[in-house]
Formats: sequence, structure tokens, C-alpha cells
Amino acid sequence: MIVLIIYLLIMNMAGIIICGIDKKRAVRHWWRIPERQIFLIAVLGGSVGVLIGMYCFRHKTKHRQFTIGIPLILLCQMMLVMIIIRFL
Repeated sequence: MIVLIIYLLIMNMAGIIICGIDKKRAVRHWWRIPERQIFLIAVLGGSVGVLIGMYCFRHKTKHRQFTIGIPLILLCQMMLVMIIIRFL
């Protein structure tokens, strides 16, 4: 259980950090982090972090695939956790 909590903390911190880095690179017109990497971090458990990073850094908030996709991933993850808890 503790390993899962540590894993989720790391993934969510990675989500926040990657949004901040990508925003900084966008402002400076540098090489960007691919969008699929941001989605991958969200799918692997960092959806809360990516969502926080999006709004904290005002990054990707005008992209429909992010404003709909990231909350949808989070919702699916929450439903999955509820299903798992129910059947344990």
C-alpha cells in the first residue's frame, strides 16, 4: 500500500513538473515535450498532477484535448479505484 502511495506521489509530482517545464519551453520557443508524454504520465497515475500543472502554469488550458482528456482520465481512474475497493 505504501509503495502505491509513493508511486502516485512521484507520478503526480512528475505531472506538475512536466507541465511547468513545457510551459517554460513554450514561452522561450524551445523544443517542447510531446503531448503524448504528458498524456502518458496522466494515464500512468499522474492525472491529478497534470491537471494541477495545467491550471497552475496556465498551460494547455486552451487545448480541448487536454481540458476534456485529462479530467476524463482522472474520472476513469477514480471509477477504477472505486470498483476495485468495492470488490475487495
